[in-house]
Amino acid sequence: MTDPLRARFDLACDAATRGGALALRYFHDRDQLVIEAKATPQDIVSRADREVEDLIRAAITTAFPDDAILGEEGGETPGTTGYQWVIDPIDGTSPYLAGLPHWCVVIALVRDGQVAAGVTVHPLSGDLYTAIRGQGAWLNGQPMACSPDHRIDNSLVAIGASHRTDPQHVADVIVALMGQGGIFYRNGSGALMLAQVASGRLGGYYEPHMNPWDCLAGALMITEAGGRALPVAIAPSGGPVLAAAPGVFDALRRVVGGD
Repeated sequence: MTDPLRARFDLACDAATRGGALALRYFHDRDQLVIEAKATPQDIVSRADREVEDLIRAAITTAFPDDAILGEEGGETPGTTGYQWVIDPIDGTSPYLAGLPHWCVVIALVRDGQVAAGVTVHPLSGDLYTAIRGQGAWLNGQPMACSPDHRIDNSLVAIGASHRTDPQHVADVIVALMGQGGIFYRNGSGALMLAQVASGRLGGYYEPHMNPWDCLAGALMITEAGGRALPVAIAPSGGPVLAAAPGVFDALRRVVGGD
C-alpha cells in the first residue's frame, strides 16, 4: 500500500520541478512580463508567479482533490484529509524580475497541523532541496547537513527583511551581528537562504516576519539536517523565523534579542 505522505512528497517534487521549469522559461523572457504591485512597490507579482502556482495547484487537485491548499497568489482552498499544501510559486520575485539568480519554487506539506515535508527547487542551478519529518533532508538526493563547524563569527548569517519589517530592528540586528564578528548576508529569497543553511552553505537565518509559504519547507530542512529552529507559524498571518546550525543558533538568538 502506498504511503500517503510519500505519494504527496513525490508529487511535490515533480510539481515544483515542473513549476520551476515554467518559471525559468519566463525568466529568460522576463522583459515581456506584466508586473503588478501588491502591498508596496517592492511587493510585486507577475504572470509567471500566477501561472506557476496554477500549474502546481492543478497537479495537486488532480491527484489529491480533497487536500487543502494555501498559496501566496491563490489564497486558501479548504480540504478534508488533514493534508495542506503550502505553495510559494516564486520566492524572490524582485530578484527574479531583475534578472538575478536568487529565486526558487517552494512547496511545504502540512499534515494535521505539523509540517511533514518540504521541497525547494532552484531552477537556475538545478538544485532540489527536500526534507521529510523524521527521515532526513537531501540536496539532489544526497543527505545534507548543517555545518558542525559553523559559528556566528566564521559563517555567513543571513538576515531577511520586507515591507512588514521594522527597519530599525533590522539595523540593530546587523550591528549586533557584526559586533560579534559575524558577516551579514542577504540575497532576496528567504526560502532559498533557509535551504542553504540546511545544506551547510550558510550558518543561520533570521527574519522578523515571514509568511508560511516562505519558511515552512526551509525550517523543516534545517531541523532535519541537524540544525535548530524556533517554532514557525503555520497560520497564514506568519511570524518570526530563526533557524541555524547548532553552533550558531544560541549566539544568533542573543543577537536578535531572543535571550
